[in-house]
Amino acid sequence: MDLHANAALSWSGRRELAKRVVDQGWTLRAAAEAAGVSVRCARRWAMRYRAGDRKLLDRSSAPRRVANRTEPERIAVIVKLRGLRMTAAEIAETLAMPLSTVSGILTRSGMGRLGRIGLEQPVRYERSRPGELIHIDVKKLGRIRGIGHRISGSRASQAKTRINGRQTGVAGWEFVHIAVDDYSRLAYAEVLADESAATAAGFLARAVAFYRRYGIEVEQLLTDNGSCYRAVLHAIACRRLGIKHLRTRPHRPQTNGKAERFIRTMLAGWAYGPIYGSSSERTRALDGWLFHYNHRRRHSALGHQPPVNRTNVLGSYI
Repeated sequence: MDLHANAALSWSGRRELAKRVVDQGWTLRAAAEAAGVSVRCARRWAMRYRAGDRKLLDRSSAPRRVANRTEPERIAVIVKLRGLRMTAAEIAETLAMPLSTVSGILTRSGMGRLGRIGLEQPVRYERSRPGELIHIDVKKLGRIRGIGHRISGSRASQAKTRINGRQTGVAGWEFVHIAVDDYSRLAYAEVLADESAATAAGFLARAVAFYRRYGIEVEQLLTDNGSCYRAVLHAIACRRLGIKHLRTRPHRPQTNGKAERFIRTMLAGWAYGPIYGSSSERTRALDGWLFHYNHRRRHSALGHQPPVNRTNVLGSYI
């Protein structure tokens, strides 16, 4: 048990004070003056020592009885409602209870944060070898047209480039197509002009060539249900490359979770982290960031090793 932050005496100091009073016959006032505490404090430690307490640890200041303690049945109801993903304020309003009481009960029950409470628990998986499955997805990024709100803190400059909700001038979108190997987490990405079926098929062919440079033969492909991945052209590309195409369950992006997580890392480390003067400058920085991600960045799911350490050969990023 930790020593109380405001304690005037350490545990050994308490025992020494108590021994002087009980065993050596010192008066309470003399023992208190020697220890630098009050007579009341000295009396408390001497009484506990005389009663057989040799550790003299701090005791809890919480009352033994609480007259208005919440009934266990009411606590069970609060926990049930939390399982339905109700906020503390909603539960307090529903049960006509103080918000502070409900929040305290939720915190003590380990349900202070909603997180994944009441949601289906994630099913984690990992394929057994490189290339057995790769995840592919697309992230849409706005083109850079000057200093944006992430730096200036103001969206005034954005309003000047929009007419009736549509962007004008040099504004628009870029599409980052990404591929991540399920086993090694080796990643490949390109910034392309659109997300059409022809563009997706071309990206797939280049991604397969990229993985071959690392000794990885792609066997299966997992994507969402985007129109570019449901197109006949994309199906022909998969058949020509000898790849089996799998798609996620509708409205279940977590099925393609490794791609989603890589996109988060990519946005923080490449797209939004540094400051760029133009979209082309951001695009040119992508290859360098990918090399760092594949060859240098330690991945917690890989035993804090970079993805390249899990490939068949170390390869070369060309």
